[in-house]
Amino acid sequence: MATSTKSSTAAAAPEKKTATFVGVVESDKRSKTRTVVVNYQQRHAKYGKYLKKTTVLQAHDEENTSKAGDTVEVEHCRPLSKTKTWKVVRVVTQGAGA
Repeated sequence: MATSTKSSTAAAAPEKKTATFVGVVESDKRSKTRTVVVNYQQRHAKYGKYLKKTTVLQAHDEENTSKAGDTVEVEHCRPLSKTKTWKVVRVVTQGAGA
């Protein structure tokens, strides 16, 4: 008699990798929503010069733990509103405030 058992490899499946960024909280005026600015540099394709660029993200912060000026890590999630598709994972460093 063969009993059906699931293999242990299925239980140890790797987690899905989601996009994560580290940025600075620019605004904490809305409840459970943070405006996070991510700064990065991108190399110009033709000239090779590095250009400074910024991305502004709207992130969900369920416990309102982050404040303006904090450095936070955000990860991509399902759409929570028209503009919110990111959530705050953790506060990396406490800021001085804006």
